[in-house]
Amino acid sequence: MKVNPAKYLREVRQEVSKVTWPSKKETFTTSGIVLVVISIAAVILMLLDQFFAFIVRVILG
Repeated sequence: MKVNPAKYLREVRQEVSKVTWPSKKETFTTSGIVLVVISIAAVILMLLDQFFAFIVRVILG
């Protein structure tokens, strides 16, 4: 099979031009949402970890 780097790069450029990129505002909004959800998940996991650590300490004495 013959590899043609120039053809590959043309095809990649063509496909990238078809992508609908988000605006700056959309990017910041979705990034903020992701950070909030990750923070909430981290707090929940931390509380669960503390709860289970407490239960293990009670069981094992």
